[in-house]
Amino acid sequence: MANPEHLKILKQGVEVWNAWREEHPDIRPDLSGADLSGADLIGAKLTGANLKETKLSGAVLWGIDLRGAYLREADLTGADLSGGNLSGAHLRGAHLNGADLRLAYLRLANLSEADLTGANLTGADLSGAHLRGVHLRGANLKSAVLYETVFGNTYLRETEGLDACLHLGPSIIAMQTLRKSWPLPLSFLRGCGLDETFIEYLPSLIGQPIQFYSCFISYSSQDQVFASRLHNDLQAAGVRCWFAPEKMKIGSKIRYAIDQAIHLQDQLLLILSKHSVQSPWVEQEVETALEKERQEHRTVLLPIRIDQAVMNERAGWAAHLRRTRHIGDFSQWTEPALYREAFEHLLRDLQTGA
Repeated sequence: MANPEHLKILKQGVEVWNAWREEHPDIRPDLSGADLSGADLIGAKLTGANLKETKLSGAVLWGIDLRGAYLREADLTGADLSGGNLSGAHLRGAHLNGADLRLAYLRLANLSEADLTGANLTGADLSGAHLRGVHLRGANLKSAVLYETVFGNTYLRETEGLDACLHLGPSIIAMQTLRKSWPLPLSFLRGCGLDETFIEYLPSLIGQPIQFYSCFISYSSQDQVFASRLHNDLQAAGVRCWFAPEKMKIGSKIRYAIDQAIHLQDQLLLILSKHSVQSPWVEQEVETALEKERQEHRTVLLPIRIDQAVMNERAGWAAHLRRTRHIGDFSQWTEPALYREAFEHLLRDLQTGA
């Protein structure tokens, strides 16, 4: 139960409270179990305070100082903690669903088993924070700072902004987290410190049942944005890809290296656009794939399009493909739902059937 004297001082206002804290730095405030729902505590100094099971739902806590505070099972549902300092705070089992934690300082905070469903953690500093068993469904981690952050048995599949976190160094991500959250953005996995080989074999390590053909991605450099996105998503889904900007070794003889790469992969994924249908490089890659088809008596070339250019071709290799091949449609790839639908169809085409 809260100390009645401490609660009485706090209800006199933040200015009175902060002055009392300055005069009595050795006293640890006890506000445990108090009902402070909707309270205006902007800038309050609650360093080291006992706030166990305290009701702070909907409270306005801008810039609040909660360093080292004990907030186990506290109710902070919908509270505005933006810009607050919660460094080293104990938040195990706390209810933070829908809380505004933008730019909050959560360095070394213990958030184990906390409910952060729908919380806004944009720009929050989570360096060294413990997120074991945390509920982050619908939470936004865009620009959140991560370094030695512990993701233990954490569900991240429906967390927003993972591809836009700021990684100052590696973090700790448990296999339980990878299993329950797969697939995760490639940039997030790399930022957490997972190396490329581990990422490539991760789907098999976590028991992914679906096997895919490996593929060489053929594209025009002017379609780099789409190609990079597709490459990242394919890798995250467990498809091994050869992607020229990343795989080309310094000093390689480009044409020879590309021909070798095409022969080593199961299929050639061709990105057709107004740029690629005019590219002699892409044309040569298509010819290499068609030659491989003739030698191996199987389908190697898998074309997709991101605009209407190939559909308007009347002559040449692109027109031949239009007449003889089914071409996957990614022409509306900037629309998330339509991109996802086309991507799922592509994954089905890349399944080995094993």
